[in-house]
Amino acid sequence: MSEPTPPGGQPPPHDEAHGGALGGRLNWLRAAVLGANDGVVSTAGLVVGVAGATGDRSALFTAGLAGLLAGSMSMAAGEYVSVSTQRDSEQAALAQERRELRDEPEAELAELTGLLTDRGMSAAVAREAAEQLTARDALRAHARVELGIDPDQLTNPWHAAWASFLAFTAGALLPLLAMVLPPADWRLAVTVLSVLAALVATGWTSARLGAADPRRAVLRNVVGGALAMGVTYAVGSLLGAAGV
Repeated sequence: MSEPTPPGGQPPPHDEAHGGALGGRLNWLRAAVLGANDGVVSTAGLVVGVAGATGDRSALFTAGLAGLLAGSMSMAAGEYVSVSTQRDSEQAALAQERRELRDEPEAELAELTGLLTDRGMSAAVAREAAEQLTARDALRAHARVELGIDPDQLTNPWHAAWASFLAFTAGALLPLLAMVLPPADWRLAVTVLSVLAALVATGWTSARLGAADPRRAVLRNVVGGALAMGVTYAVGSLLGAAGV
């Protein structure tokens, strides 16, 4: 039997779960784009800074590769810790909900009814919907409606860590290869132009995923990346001239 639809056409709780899953996928995609953007900017700043001090291809490659590995590992470790904490919180909330459903089923049913009423259902329809959802799967109903959690789609820290690692690595490879592959006279120009083009792409993509104005996002991205490369190149040039 299908779940009742509340007055005004508001979708029932299972539709919200689908929307939450879609939102979760968009968040993952946006995080991947931003991770790639971080890889582009940080590695570009590093190799351009080293290029200001020396034109040695080996030094440039070593510095860029070290920055890529350090940055990708740092991103992966940070994401793993962050998502593990989030998963622990979700599991603790679900465990508490299980205890409450076991010890106070009537109070939990009344709570679910109240939550559905707050979302626009009439008292009678909310009560009927709460009873049907509880009979089907009480924990899932409370997890989705009360906690906003899908018990079958808890965040995975390993997935998050690998996604961050790969996204940062993909972004970092662009300035690294742009700096070490072209002839010496072309390295800086190729790197700067390719990095700026990548920042336009990541800025536009992140803005579109967030339903924001792409022009502002692209401008912020390009100005920030150009500033980072300009500062590090100036510092590298000064250190190189000083023989440090």
